[in-house]
Amino acid sequence: MRPVVLRLTPGQAGDNPQLVPLLNDWTQQRWLGSRRHRVRLLADKAYSHTSTRRELRRRRIPHTIPERSDQREYRASRGSKGGRPPSFDPACYAQRNTIERGFGRLKQWRGIASRYDKYALVFLGGTLLASILQYRQ
Repeated sequence: MRPVVLRLTPGQAGDNPQLVPLLNDWTQQRWLGSRRHRVRLLADKAYSHTSTRRELRRRRIPHTIPERSDQREYRASRGSKGGRPPSFDPACYAQRNTIERGFGRLKQWRGIASRYDKYALVFLGGTLLASILQYRQ
């Protein structure tokens, strides 16, 4: 896994609200005419929200996100009005471990893993440096 786009947020901030800004950053940084590679978003249950899925469909980004159990129960309780379950490919989701291993490689840098830096800008600089070095490997 090679980091492509980074966003620094407060530690207490949720992951899901940052997905759309992260996608916006990613589309701005893409090279013109580089649609050669197919892109598929692999995410965990934290991103399993109807607004997230709606935005990904609007952008025509295929995704593999498992459904949370409370969403499954709510849909089942509504019966035929609950709609059909979102598609999920377990074989594709199994590749998500590469993302977790990428985070593990970033956290091999002691300053990133323990967040010793006092200022966010210094921490972001260290994270960018580690990401660049990881990208070159």
